[in-house]
Amino acid sequence: LVAAVAFLCFAASRAPGACTALAVMEAAITVLFFLLYLLRLDQKLSWLFWPLADVFNSVIAALFLLVVCLFAVIVKTNNGTLAGGV
Repeated sequence: LVAAVAFLCFAASRAPGACTALAVMEAAITVLFFLLYLLRLDQKLSWLFWPLADVFNSVIAALFLLVVCLFAVIVKTNNGTLAGGV
């Protein structure tokens, strides 16, 4: 949800492509994990420990979004970019 809101703010403010692309990528990966659990595919693919993969994805997403949001707040080209960074 946070990545989707950041994407909307970055897209509305016409922020640089890296900000928008990262927010879209993280939202898409989160939706894919949600669908994986919703369709019970994690039980069929037992060769991977899915909770650990989900935690790893969350940590990486948080770090990437933190870096991008810090750059957006520092640059603050307009109010939309500042809102997406916050």
